[in-house]
Amino acid sequence: QVQLVESGGGLVQAGGSLRLSCVASGRTFSTDTMGWFRQAPGKEREFVARITWDGDRTTYADSVKGRFTISVDNAKNTVYLRMNSLKCGDTAIYYCAVWRLATAQYDYWGQGTQVTVSS
Repeated sequence: QVQLVESGGGLVQAGGSLRLSCVASGRTFSTDTMGWFRQAPGKEREFVARITWDGDRTTYADSVKGRFTISVDNAKNTVYLRMNSLKCGDTAIYYCAVWRLATAQYDYWGQGTQVTVSS
């Protein structure tokens, strides 16, 4: 079992920045991949970014490339999402999740943190 707790969301003006954190507790593996997703009102959940626990590989959605940066601090069991140049379209609940090699799917999810970008 893995528990994930996100934090760092809030209200920010367009063009501003936020850094989200996701602390993982419980049993994690070096083969896990950590992902960030988001869901805007009335829309389906969408992928934002992911990173391997060793930090070697990252992937971003086209919509956030060049603006968002995902990183990991293994010593703190924490994954970050730095979001710059925020747009109103980035408004959503942001979730972190753990992808497990054994199941090839995201098995654990956090409760989410709200990000609201105002114009």
